[in-house]
Formats: sequence, structure tokens, C-alpha cells
Amino acid sequence: MIDHLGWLMLWSVVVGLDLVTVPQIMVSRPLVAGTVAGIIVGDPVAGASVGIVLELFALGVLPVGASRYPDFGLGAVAATVAAVGAPSVFGTGVGVGVGLATAYLGGVGIHAIRTLNARDVQKHRAALDSGDRRALGALHMRGLGRDALRSLLITAFGLLLALVVKNWLPMTLEGAVYLSVVAVGASLGAVADGTFRLIGRKVVLRWFLLGLAGGLVGVVVLS
Repeated sequence: MIDHLGWLMLWSVVVGLDLVTVPQIMVSRPLVAGTVAGIIVGDPVAGASVGIVLELFALGVLPVGASRYPDFGLGAVAATVAAVGAPSVFGTGVGVGVGLATAYLGGVGIHAIRTLNARDVQKHRAALDSGDRRALGALHMRGLGRDALRSLLITAFGLLLALVVKNWLPMTLEGAVYLSVVAVGASLGAVADGTFRLIGRKVVLRWFLLGLAGGLVGVVVLS
């Protein structure tokens, strides 16, 4: 991983900034972030595997307004490093665990950045109220720099955690299988909860269940 550290950190900055700062082109989605991280370290399958599971956790998250949410994109980068080189049945559960820890710490970092940005706005409020474009531009650049630094620090924590888990976590193959099952099951539960919260009324729920049943029948028939 040391050979690819520079590219991983650069990719983490792109992923972290994409979440809310700029350019918001969806590379912060866990599936994308994990797959590209896997390509960087030479194991795209591992990256896609943990990315899919973390994507299910992230589907119910809307990064808008003042809502607080984990940074699953940065979590996927760290999860990929934890999973790379290991059999999928072992790496997925361990990787997702590392990814979730990193993602939730990333959410704490987002809240801290918002607080610092708000203080920066108040500090330069007079210049902003007067329409000073240079003050506004400088404010935006400082905010972007803070988010880039947040991405680097959170990724550094995630990569360190991944290395510790890979090298010193005592776990049998059976334990790794159980962990993978729990991780996948929890992600399916998370996406189901988010879906039911969105569809709301019982009438809509019936149509949803009918569509789900039809889709499962189609899969069985086509297979």
C-alpha cells in the first residue's frame, strides 16, 4: 500500500470534496470511491465488494441542509485497503467494519468544518455584507482547504486503522465469515429501512411489495 499512498490520498481529497464542496459529480458514492481505490491498489474486486455494501448503507442518506451524515466515500477508500489482498469472504466484513468507523468519523469532521466555516463568515461579515468579492473568494477557498484537510486526516486515520486490523486483529476464517454476513445483513436492513421511510403509506407499500415479488420472479425465470 505504501507504493500507492500518494494516489490514495489524492483520490481521498477528490472523494471528500465531492460530497458537498465541489464538484459533486458523484465520485463520492461508496461504490465509485471503493472501486477506484481498488484499481489504485491493484484489486478492483475488493474495492467494488466493500463499495457495494457501503453503498447500501449510504442510500438512505441525503447530504443536504443541516443534516448530519457519515462520509461513506472516505470510508470506502479505507475499507478497500482493509479488504485488499484477502479472500472476499474475509475481506468484506473486515473492510466494511473499517469503512463504517472511518465514515462516521468523517461525519464528525463535516460538522467541525461547518462550525469553522460559520465562524469564518461571522468574522468577515462586514466585508461580505459590503459585497467585497475578494473576501467572498477567499472565504470559499478557505472552506475548500478545510474540507481537503479533513479528507486527508480522516483518510489517514482510516488507512492506519486498516493496517492495524489487517496485521494485528486476531480473527479466524469462521469469525470473518460471520462478520461478513453481519455486515451484508446490516446493509440490507439499512436500505430496507430507508426505503420504507420513503414510501410511507400502506397503499404504496403494497405496490412496492408487489413490484419486489415480480422482480424476484423475473430473476428466477431468467436464471
